[in-house]
Amino acid sequence: MATDPICGMYVDEVGASLKLTRGTRTYYFCASSCLEQFAAPGLHQSRLRRELLVAWPLAATIALLTYLEFPFSGSTLIAAGLASIVQFYPGLAFYRGTLDALRARMGNMDVLIAVGTSAAYLYSVAVVLEPGRLPPALYFDASSLIIALILTGNYLEQRTRDRAGATLRRLGELLPRIAHRWDGRTESEVPVDALRAGDIIRVRAGERFPADGAIHSGHSSSNESLLTGEPLPVQKGPADRVLAGSLNGDGLLEVEVTQVGPDTLVAQVGQLVAEAETSRVPLQRLADRIAAAFVPAVLLLSVIAASLWAVFGRATPTEALLIFVTVVIIACPCAFGIATPAAVVVGTGRAADAGILYKGHDAIERAARIDLVLTDKTGTLTRGRPTLVRTVTGTELTEATALAWAAGLEAGSTHPFAEAVRGEAAGRGIAPVRVTGATNEPGRGVSGTIDGQTTSLWGLDAALAAHVSLDRWSDRWATPQDASVSWSVLVREGNALGLLGFADEVAPAAAAAVAALREDGIEVEMVTGDRESTARAVASSVGIRIIHARASPAEKLRILRMRQGEGHRVAFVGDGINDAAALTAADVGIAIGAGAEVAKEAGQILLLRTEFEGVPLALRVARGTVGKVRQNLRWAIGYNAFLLPVAAGVLVPFLGFGVYAELPILGAVAMALSSTTVVLNSLSLRWISLPGGRRATPSG
Repeated sequence: MATDPICGMYVDEVGASLKLTRGTRTYYFCASSCLEQFAAPGLHQSRLRRELLVAWPLAATIALLTYLEFPFSGSTLIAAGLASIVQFYPGLAFYRGTLDALRARMGNMDVLIAVGTSAAYLYSVAVVLEPGRLPPALYFDASSLIIALILTGNYLEQRTRDRAGATLRRLGELLPRIAHRWDGRTESEVPVDALRAGDIIRVRAGERFPADGAIHSGHSSSNESLLTGEPLPVQKGPADRVLAGSLNGDGLLEVEVTQVGPDTLVAQVGQLVAEAETSRVPLQRLADRIAAAFVPAVLLLSVIAASLWAVFGRATPTEALLIFVTVVIIACPCAFGIATPAAVVVGTGRAADAGILYKGHDAIERAARIDLVLTDKTGTLTRGRPTLVRTVTGTELTEATALAWAAGLEAGSTHPFAEAVRGEAAGRGIAPVRVTGATNEPGRGVSGTIDGQTTSLWGLDAALAAHVSLDRWSDRWATPQDASVSWSVLVREGNALGLLGFADEVAPAAAAAVAALREDGIEVEMVTGDRESTARAVASSVGIRIIHARASPAEKLRILRMRQGEGHRVAFVGDGINDAAALTAADVGIAIGAGAEVAKEAGQILLLRTEFEGVPLALRVARGTVGKVRQNLRWAIGYNAFLLPVAAGVLVPFLGFGVYAELPILGAVAMALSSTTVVLNSLSLRWISLPGGRRATPSG
């Protein structure tokens, strides 16, 4: 059975007429007002404002006519006329919702409001039309004020929900409608829907990218803050990735399209946030069952309470009616229904502001239970972009020649070390030598022919396995300053001629993020395929005590399952591709990387920014969200457990039936505040602190 994404009430999909399909997902609604609020929140809010502009002035006038003695006899008729306007214009939405509920054979909040206000209004009309036949008590003020108060609560609730869901709406507004396709000679304007992978498009300064792609030519910067949470523009050049919806800086770029439409990152983000915001964490199942049975139970309770007081408590018909109205009005199933959505919509919105997405209906609750984090090294704790920091040669070769050879060998490679070599050579003005027959050797490196001789650039372990003598340089990887350096060996005809040392800079926020996790009671262990000296140097700099070096994907999986067998709830942090097995097997997989393929394939939490500080923030938001759900449920249960007995007459033995002169209106105030309190309580999630004590400033 589905749940209404606005109020959280159960809806039977079979035969449901109130539904809306967005993309591949169908949403079901208990009332037309919920459908309108979901489909057109701006239109719904405008309608609420108009109704409030009518309801409050008329309700206030009715109250003055009721409680103040005016020197004319027609005040009762005027009050009746004004109350009729309130009942059937602002109050019409509740009757529509009641009809929707009757058609679907389900209860909703509108049933309680319509029944309660109609009882008070119709009784008062009967008193006016048949004076002397009923006790002369009028409740036009109660029916009108109840409608005004509940509409006010709905308006405030929608405003807070709209603010919380601003991130998702902004994501849907990012993509331009027109793109500038370039065929090498002419430029033409085409709809974005007409773009295909492989097309070349031009993006001018200040324009948004219409599709994901890679820069073909040009240099600029890209503002990706709304997608990744990164506040500063990112410099971009040839081969760099750009994301649909991000903002081009001050340069003209030619971009090769790689992903379009629903395959772009912005579309994936929108889908994931939408799914998370309408998800029902396991904590909500009991509340769902309570909410589904709540409306008929309240109506039954109101009838029983009014009847018992009339039969055994000698309540007059007027007093029995007020008991009935008060019980109906004071009940609030919406607090149960929105306990989860109110917290989830704020929590996921807060996370999305920082480039964090939760994937799957139970990702948030699973993340809230994590007590151990296993993390890869490269691209998670480090930047993932190694640089050439050492060039060591013997007397046979100069550094410039060694770099020219290495750049020639790596000319066609996409390995990060190859990019570092080519970048260093270009920066020093060294041209790559001509290499013939260059071939990639998986697990070893690359080889080719230079000046008629076989020349290779191998990893250190591969060179040692091939029995290449490195004795004259053995002290290099034993020195503390080179502990974090990864070495490649330049080999010619079996002889080592030089070393190239690469280092991957530790991410600036990694140490603070590890400290934040430990502060939250979560231990961190490193699991990496790199050699132990490099792993230990990085671990020491970020504060990780336990490392597992030279770990293959199978070994990473074994370590993860071993920790799970010890009773830990384990999160694994990886790049979403090489660590796919561990990400899948973990209690929560946390994938770092801003790519649509990661959003499709990776674990339960996606970090669009390549920064490890997103890990503690993601887990804190998850714990905070689950905590707010529990608080909201406690509030909803406590509210009804306390006030329903009051409404049913528990105070009558002490205060008499006169207490019902004010209880219906006070009940409407309390009911409106109940739902609003749940939403306001959830809004505090937007200020969860980041590692290092910084606070996030919400952008929506």
